[in-house]
Amino acid sequence: MITQGLKGMKFLCLRQELKWYFLKRVLSEIELLVLDVDGVLTDGGLWMDPNGLVYKRFNVRDGLGLRLLQQNGLIIAFISGGKGGATEERANQLGIEHCLVGVKDKSKALKGLCERLSISNNKTAFVGDDLNDLIVRNDVRLLFAPADACIEMRKSASAVLSNKGGYGAVRELAERILKSRGQLVKYSNQGWKDKND
Repeated sequence: MITQGLKGMKFLCLRQELKWYFLKRVLSEIELLVLDVDGVLTDGGLWMDPNGLVYKRFNVRDGLGLRLLQQNGLIIAFISGGKGGATEERANQLGIEHCLVGVKDKSKALKGLCERLSISNNKTAFVGDDLNDLIVRNDVRLLFAPADACIEMRKSASAVLSNKGGYGAVRELAERILKSRGQLVKYSNQGWKDKND
């Protein structure tokens, strides 16, 4: 029984890696990466003080991954249904100009963003973790989900990341994008100089 379970896990891992292999060319063509925030850049938890001020935990390695993508020409955007100020502050720290919060219809917001930036949906990828992110499926070329996304999101995704939201999922995708463009090796060999937020 345990042996069958291990074989099943190996098969699923192999299947995911095959998906990534076939996505390599398409990943290299992405110009705009749009991220949900809660459950993607964070673990989805919210801390609230007695005054209703919301605190969120972000992963520094995800931030570095986003900086690397920006340095290599990708435009990064946040689209979140949540509010509270923490998301805007994180976007500001990372130099992300396009930070849309309190969004009810992510599809409409994404289409408007692509139009303003003159980037086709064929050059756009989105990372989301829950049902309110599924609405963008037909608006993007690639849809990704963290390992702990809801089951419907994982089923609809172009590929599922190995890491959970807030625990390196975004960094994992950043490295895959950089690798698809042949840009990861320079950081592996030389490191990176800049601040790490």
